[in-house]
Amino acid sequence: MKSSPTVAVLLIAHGSRRVQANQELLDIAARLIAEGKYPIVEASFLELAEPNIKKGGSTCVARGADRVLMVPYFLSAGIHLHDDLTEARDELREAFPGVEFRLGPALGPHPLLDALVVERIRELEA
Repeated sequence: MKSSPTVAVLLIAHGSRRVQANQELLDIAARLIAEGKYPIVEASFLELAEPNIKKGGSTCVARGADRVLMVPYFLSAGIHLHDDLTEARDELREAFPGVEFRLGPALGPHPLLDALVVERIRELEA
């Protein structure tokens, strides 16, 4: 009987030269870790910051992941998501053939994102 896979969450942001922008993703990762739902949570960046996606995925595997859920911290499904992140996923699959890598969709469009935009409008009106 096969046991349940060890699931990792690999958060992926574009990356920025601005340290605080990158820190926001690291903070989200820390909050997910604190929740304790996923045994492995790593943050990674497409460019301009470290760790890159390959390093983040490799760390997930080194920590025992059998399945890596690649969660893009991108608002829309642009060229980076369709081309660059898909290529990164495929490279990780090739490097770790025994591990399942699943690339998720962009954050939007989604009703929760719509609600956030409305909240930001309310904040500006106040």
